Amino acid sequence: MAQHRQRHRKPKGRPLDGWLIIDKPTAIGSTDVVAICKRSFQAQKCGHGGTLDPLATGVLPIAFGAATKTVPYVMDGTKQYRFTLKLGEARDSDDADGNVIETSDVRPTDDQIRAALPAFIGDIMQVPPIYSAIKVAGERAYDLARAGEIVELAPRPARVDRFELIERPDADTAVFFVESGKGVYMRSLARDIARACGAVGHIAALRRMRVGPFLEKDAVPLDKIAVSGDTPPPSPDLLLPVTTALADIPALALTEAEVARLSFGQPIPLVELMGRVPREANPDGGLARAMAGGRLMGLARFEEGLLKPERWLGQGGS
Repeated sequence: MAQHRQRHRKPKGRPLDGWLIIDKPTAIGSTDVVAICKRSFQAQKCGHGGTLDPLATGVLPIAFGAATKTVPYVMDGTKQYRFTLKLGEARDSDDADGNVIETSDVRPTDDQIRAALPAFIGDIMQVPPIYSAIKVAGERAYDLARAGEIVELAPRPARVDRFELIERPDADTAVFFVESGKGVYMRSLARDIARACGAVGHIAALRRMRVGPFLEKDAVPLDKIAVSGDTPPPSPDLLLPVTTALADIPALALTEAEVARLSFGQPIPLVELMGRVPREANPDGGLARAMAGGRLMGLARFEEGLLKPERWLGQGGS
């Protein structure tokens, strides 16, 4: 009987659904931001769409309730960053929070830096920082590194679409703009571009300006959300709709009959959708928003000449 009651116990907090875009300040971790947002909104369920290091600032999407189901699609979206490379010192964490492990007097020219950039654009292999959440034999790499163990991480595929030198305040400092896909480490890019120029360096400042459809202009400062004492909780009106997370995914208009087929797990041959597949859709593994009469029914993937159901929302969200 006790087990029966446990199973049906109502979750604590308000059942909120939607996205809140926080402008994360420096010196706080992403999970700490989630905890503040959950407490401030007294929300039942809350998570984030893509970790930012404590040193980093900028766009941190926070998912409430049903929005947590769309987190993977946000994390797959395009990211934009601006970072400052400090030349002359390599650090164990590849950012300003780490310990100096090597120094160099080499200061590359702007032309030398620009000549090195193309090697880091496109599909590349990248060695993540040792202070990262990647698991090594079941342990987080940063836990092993903090314990003084030597951590060796294998290179992994990464996608960088733009990597540009945008400012050179002085010989010791270079500022870059990056547009990338999922799982690219800015700390590794900073470390590796310095090495490619015969120098050493680390990230001194990092700001994320975009995550998928969420932009810097959408972001709310964290101190506007945090409540203390008798301050009332922030308004749920600050939350964007759950479906905002999927705005970057091309929309595909379907008939009710086609929606029914997909909802039962039946794929649809692409020949039946000729003339309707969006031009920007990737026919080789890309996603589409399955729309019926202007309502979002779910996500479907183009694969092997078929449209296959990926995640069915089923509620016909707007």
